[in-house]
Amino acid sequence: MKKNIKKILKVLGIFLLIILVALIAYLIYLFASYHRIPDNQALKIEKTSDGTAAADTLTTEKEYSTLTYNVGFGAYTPDFSFFMDGGKSSWAKSKESVESDIQGAGELVASKDPDFALIQEVDLNSTRSYHVDEYSILKDTIPSYNTVFAQNYDSAFLFYPFTQPHGRNRSGLALFSKYPVTDSLRRSFPISTSFSKFFDLDRCYSISRVPVDNGKELVIFLLHMSAYGNSDAIREAQIRMLSADMEKEYEAGNYVLCGGDFNHDLKASEKDAENCESWAYPFPREELPEHFSFCLDNLSDSEKDALWNSARNADMEYVPGVTYTVTLDGFITSDNIECTEYENINTGYSYSDHDPVYTKFKLLDE
Repeated sequence: MKKNIKKILKVLGIFLLIILVALIAYLIYLFASYHRIPDNQALKIEKTSDGTAAADTLTTEKEYSTLTYNVGFGAYTPDFSFFMDGGKSSWAKSKESVESDIQGAGELVASKDPDFALIQEVDLNSTRSYHVDEYSILKDTIPSYNTVFAQNYDSAFLFYPFTQPHGRNRSGLALFSKYPVTDSLRRSFPISTSFSKFFDLDRCYSISRVPVDNGKELVIFLLHMSAYGNSDAIREAQIRMLSADMEKEYEAGNYVLCGGDFNHDLKASEKDAENCESWAYPFPREELPEHFSFCLDNLSDSEKDALWNSARNADMEYVPGVTYTVTLDGFITSDNIECTEYENINTGYSYSDHDPVYTKFKLLDE
């Protein structure tokens, strides 16, 4: 009997030792493979393949359109919930589902025919999206655009959840422009420097320049900010950095358009913070530099309240009237741009946990 107990304990000890060694090896791998994509990285500009892009320069006092859309790496069908948000799944349902969602999102963008499309969470070669090249699908679906891709993150293999490890993922931000982009730069947002950095994805924004016929430039900031559960310091640092870059462009005489997923509740004010989810804190308007505002704020209170919310919580499948929804997506403009039309497009979150935001604008002749 004693021999059997010793044998069992020995086997158990070996098993625990294997687990410990594997855990240590994985931690070493995490530390060794961790890296941030360099700041101030020049980005490749791809010209339209079919030669049907618009004129060489923008014109003042002419109306243009732009759209921002977080496509959620092609995973978020209405019945999808995500493990990091308290839901179930780590991967999209299937490769076919990813391809269908990205195709559908691209066709939706094409139907609005914007002059500029700012698209986030576009996967290149990721475990969670079955290694589908989503950028290529979008370029094929909306071909008459010059494009710029800024890689947001290149994460190490995440061995969680154990039943379906999230894996290694590469994702980024894609700008589609009917007009020539002369220069584009990737800026790295400040993120956590503690151990949580291994689970807090890298974040960035791109700065792209489009010529205007008065000698100035439309400078497009495309971003995907961090979702904040409990870090005021990171939120403040990201907003401070973004504001400084936007202000510099305005002071140089340029027009500034900033769009994307702000991961803040854009409808709420800070006095309403107690009624908001911790991951969707109200955007602190007072932190914006002088001469900048959200296009959303040009609407009346009743118009703003009537807007469809641009995102849903992914802790559960989408159930109208039950699932928590919030507006995280939108645009900031400098005061030399006039927003003339604004719409949060309601698809019922058909292709993503976000729906697109569409606006029209004019560059003012000063």
